Amino acid sequence: MSKKTNTFPSCSLVTPTYNWPEALELLFLSIKNQTYLPNEVIIADDGSKENTKLLIQKFQKDFPVPLFHVWHEDNGYQKPSIMNKAIAMAKYDYIIGIDGDIIMHKEFVKDHLSLAEKNVFLYGSRVNIQKEYLNTLFKKKQIHFNVFSKGIKKRGRTLHIPFLANRYKVEDKRSNKLRGCNMSFWRSDFLKINGFNESLVGWGKDDSEMIQRLINIGVKGKRLKFKGIAYHIYHKEQSKSQLGNNKLIEEETINKKITFIEKGVAQYL
Repeated sequence: MSKKTNTFPSCSLVTPTYNWPEALELLFLSIKNQTYLPNEVIIADDGSKENTKLLIQKFQKDFPVPLFHVWHEDNGYQKPSIMNKAIAMAKYDYIIGIDGDIIMHKEFVKDHLSLAEKNVFLYGSRVNIQKEYLNTLFKKKQIHFNVFSKGIKKRGRTLHIPFLANRYKVEDKRSNKLRGCNMSFWRSDFLKINGFNESLVGWGKDDSEMIQRLINIGVKGKRLKFKGIAYHIYHKEQSKSQLGNNKLIEEETINKKITFIEKGVAQYL
């Protein structure tokens, strides 16, 4: 583990989870393997059962940074709400957002912080771990991958080439490559737009709608490629029954250049 310097901003790593402790354990192991640690880790738990709580308590005993568990009752998909609650309690200036089914490259946190700049959010891609490999993945508790590893696709995304990552420029428009499982932003910017929109019900568009409001206040995006490498563990797709309604809300955010929503993070501050 490298010593902290004044070069990077202080940061909170925040991840949503729901009833998948096997995946969350691999995330924890990949956090412990980071060359540069976040200042804290907050698990935003959307109503998991006791086994997730017990796993977190086990890791809290010797985790290298403070590890917090924010939980609310299971009432369907409420990721915007639990993420707002988690980020409301975050103590540090910069937020790195990932998902509970992500395994991070050992330089992941350092990569995000190395490119952090004011008035900019970052977004990266993901390497997919295939369904057929899951038994082996969990049996081995595997957290190390490379371009030749078994069980992955999109192999080009495994390449960690920092000097190439620095050539990407800031963007005024939201990219369709944005993924909520790999992004980072300033907590102060997040508070300005009142965080995630809890009017979005069910899966879909919560990340992109929030980012659109950041863009609407003048925050620019920057793509992370060849840095910020994340491995996504396969799972069945979420129900998309509410996606149509959520798209309408997102379109309104775009067309009316909405910057602040009523039902957001402010209620937890």
